[in-house]
Amino acid sequence: MLCLLIYGVLNNIIAIIVISFVVVGTLWGVGNLINHPEESSIKNISGVFLIAQNNAFNKTNPDIYAAVNVPKKLVVVNKDFVRHDLVVDELKINTAYLSSEQDFTTAIASKEPGIYKYYCSLHPTTMQGKIIVNENND
Repeated sequence: MLCLLIYGVLNNIIAIIVISFVVVGTLWGVGNLINHPEESSIKNISGVFLIAQNNAFNKTNPDIYAAVNVPKKLVVVNKDFVRHDLVVDELKINTAYLSSEQDFTTAIASKEPGIYKYYCSLHPTTMQGKIIVNENND
């Protein structure tokens, strides 16, 4: 009898937790639809401008070219409803997670020529490309 009572209480607790998750998730989703995030203030960019959207950077994950010892401005903006980031391990670039319409500005700088992989740590199989650093800016 005591086991049935404990089992019934546990089922009620689990049901309350599940309902709470559903309610909170629904409110969060409706809130995001009603309160659109502010547009990024980024307008005129000289350098490289990457837009994270639909699990790709600039739709094609383009190769980025830079020159040795010449820093190149890099701006990443998230135009998606999900979080994204940009990581280049070898060049020590990490934007951290960007929410919708959030942007991050940094520079591509290397003393050595080479090919460096960039990627989104949340979507590494679909959001990845190459930064190609040459001796000259070809």
